[in-house]
Order: sequence, then C-alpha cells, then structure tokens
Amino acid sequence: MMENVQNLFQDFTFKGGVHVKNRLIMAPMTTFSADENDYVSQEELDYYRERANGVGTVITACAYVSKNGKGFDGQMGIDHDGTINGLSKLADVIHSGGAKGVVQLYHGGRLAVPRLIPNGETVSASAVAPLGDRGFYSIEQTPRALTTEEVYEVIKDFGDATRRTIEAGFDGVELHGATGYLLQQFVSPHSNQRTDEFQDRNLLAIKLIDEVQRVIKENATKPFLIGYRFSPEEPETPGITMKETFELLDVLIQANIDYLHIATTNAWAKPRRGIDSDKSRTEIIAEYVNGRVPIIGVGNIHTPEEAALVFEKGKTDFVALGRAIVVDPHWVEKVQQNNEETIRHELTSSDQNQAVIPTPLWKLILEVEGWFRVVR
Repeated sequence: MMENVQNLFQDFTFKGGVHVKNRLIMAPMTTFSADENDYVSQEELDYYRERANGVGTVITACAYVSKNGKGFDGQMGIDHDGTINGLSKLADVIHSGGAKGVVQLYHGGRLAVPRLIPNGETVSASAVAPLGDRGFYSIEQTPRALTTEEVYEVIKDFGDATRRTIEAGFDGVELHGATGYLLQQFVSPHSNQRTDEFQDRNLLAIKLIDEVQRVIKENATKPFLIGYRFSPEEPETPGITMKETFELLDVLIQANIDYLHIATTNAWAKPRRGIDSDKSRTEIIAEYVNGRVPIIGVGNIHTPEEAALVFEKGKTDFVALGRAIVVDPHWVEKVQQNNEETIRHELTSSDQNQAVIPTPLWKLILEVEGWFRVVR
C-alpha cells in the first residue's frame, strides 16, 4: 500500500471524544428502501451490515424529521418514537462492523414530494418555487412560507429526532443543510426573502445547533457528534456563492460543531462565482477553515489513489465514499489488505445479491442511465 493511501487508515478522535478507526466514511446515500411505515427495513439492515466492516464511520441515508419534510419514496422517518426500534437495529448493525454510526437528519422543504406529505403542501423559508429538476423528482409547485412559530417547530423536530438517534444508540447526527433542502433554503438569498428574525439567513443553523446541543447534553451518555453538510454554491441567481458559504462556515465553526461535510459531485470542481481562484472548492474551503474543524471531502472518488488525493492535496480530514462502496461493499477492506486490484468498479445486471443492494435502490440503478456503471 502506498504511503499516501496508508494515511487514510489513521485513527482520529473528535474533540468531543468520539473515536473512529480510520478516515474513510460511507457517504449518506438514499436507499428508497424503508418499509411501508418508513421504518428501517431488513433489506437496509443487510445493506449496511455488508458495508460496515471497513469504513470508520457510516452516515446513514437521510431520515425526515417532520411529516411534511419527506423527500423520497421509501425514505426512513425519524419523526416519532415508533421509529426508534428499527433505528436501534441499524445502529447495532453498523457497530457490529466496528464503524461509528451517524444519522443524517433532513427536511425537504420546497423539495419535499407533494404526494408523500400531508395535504400535498410544501413549505419553505419563503413562497419561492424551486428552479429546475433536483435529483430524482421534478418539484415545481410554489411552497408556503413557514410562519415564525412553525420554524421553531421544525427546530424542535430536529431536536426530537436527535433524542431518538441517541436512544437508538448512534454516535452522532448530521444536519442536512445541502442539496437545496430546507436548511439550505434558509441560507439561500434565492429562497429566503423573509422579513422576520429568520431573514438573517444563518440564524436557523445557529438555533438548530443550539437545540441539538441542548438535547445531547440532556440525553447522551457517551460522546456524540454534530456534523453539518453544506453545498458550497447553488445555480440560482441570486444564490449561494463562496462568499455566502464562508459566512456560513464561520457561523458553524463558532457554534462548535464537530465536523463539516462538503456536498459536491466532484471533489475537484472549481467555484462558479464569489471568489477568483484556480483551486477547487474542496481546496478553497479547507484553506479557509484552516484546521478549525475537521472536513469531509467527497465527490466522484472511485479508486484508493483518488481518495488519497482528496485527503492529501484537498487537505481534508476525511474522505467519503458513495457509489464506489455501493458497487463494492468491501472496497475499504480490499485496500487495507493490499488487494485493491480486486476492487469492482462496475455492476452487471445480475449483481444485486452479490453486492447486497436493496431492491428499490437496485431498480433505480438499472433504470437511471449514467448514474452507476452497469454492464448489461
């Protein structure tokens, strides 16, 4: 194993005391595979079990914290205490492989799917419709602006979801402030046109972290992480640029979170606007943060050399693996055992059982052209 790859297997202890065995993370990826009650399904337990032996940390698929925040078919919920039993089984599965488990907490806001939520009514920071397709769904309707009181109810929902995460035995939560969902809708000058206190576009993040920290202090009996995932830019004008992102990062760091998770489809993509630089967003963010808090880099990483480059040149503290670890659940172990030449980088149409992929996710892998490399 080359030295730069070997560096990915250093252990790490977060400032709050959570210890992880290496710098490799299973990225949060929607499985579309919860059961009919939006509880964790057996197929999901099998899927995570197969992937928990190598990585130091597993960040789960996003779980919706409010009924009107559901953004995916087959998305697991964490909106009431009935979800705790299944989540507890998931925590046990992740721990059985030696990984730490983090639940990604989510509200879709204006990108929630109308047919999946009460009365089909989407909500957001302001009554501004989304532009264009996002991911697997095309949501065009104009949302209703949340009242100030309702914003505080959402904050409480995230706090209650954190308590459930703790009771289920997990090691942390990640607040999903990326990919155009509700938390990002408050940060964005495109979607936040409020006139109340939340016209301060970073205030929701501050109050959310305060609430989550309060819940952790009251309920956690072991070290527990708070992470925050953010998208560095968005295509809308006006929209989030690197300038707004730097402001948000300062707020998040001052709020004493445990890590930042960059959301980008390509770790080496360069900024669109807001800064003049030839460097990638990953490098620019790492330089700006300057060691104040750990950073997770992600985006189009398939080989050990690509992971090592993000860690070394990108100066991130962790590297998250997405599609690579779906295709080959034992990617990390193969690297660690110097068997990287046996890593699989593509699927065939008969690989579902071998790769232990839940049926709803498998159907989409086969249907969505170009998402995964599938040899037919």
